[in-house]
Amino acid sequence: MDARNTFETPTTARLARLEWFGFLALAAALTIMHWSAIDWPLFIGLFLIIDVIGYLPGMIAHRRSSDGSVAKVYYLLYNSMHCLFTWTVILTIATVLFGWQWAMLAVPLHLLGDRALFGNSLKPFGVPFEPQVHPDFADFTERYARRPTPWVPQPSDGDTNQAASVDPAGPADLAAPADQEQSLEGSRA
Repeated sequence: MDARNTFETPTTARLARLEWFGFLALAAALTIMHWSAIDWPLFIGLFLIIDVIGYLPGMIAHRRSSDGSVAKVYYLLYNSMHCLFTWTVILTIATVLFGWQWAMLAVPLHLLGDRALFGNSLKPFGVPFEPQVHPDFADFTERYARRPTPWVPQPSDGDTNQAASVDPAGPADLAAPADQEQSLEGSRA
């Protein structure tokens, strides 16, 4: 939402997905417009390689795990293969070396489709590899929904500009996972 509130509400998440859908529609339109110029084996290979390397290994590890946990390497594989920046670099190098191929549209179709159609983006280490609602997020969502709208911070100690007094690096209680857990526990009491 902003630099100090790095979460989405259901409404802002739907709006973000709508924006991704606009770009997905553009990539789909370009694919249709250049249908006959597409090298289809390359297109299919590019479309599939993202999940063959980035998703399937983690999904298999998740399903084989008795508690659903997987090694961080699976998150790193997923995030690197589903990262727009990674693919911008790869496709730029490929274009310089081999020239532009309309089959490269497979990459934005895949990445934008994941974001627009499924709501998937990069995976943080602190959530299960396969989508499940994190209990802390469920608690937060419930508490957030009960807050008055709009929420206005109250000045503390006579400071009329509370936002300016907040550390731009973020709250100190997010410095370490143990501190974060204590902060969440304290807010539930």
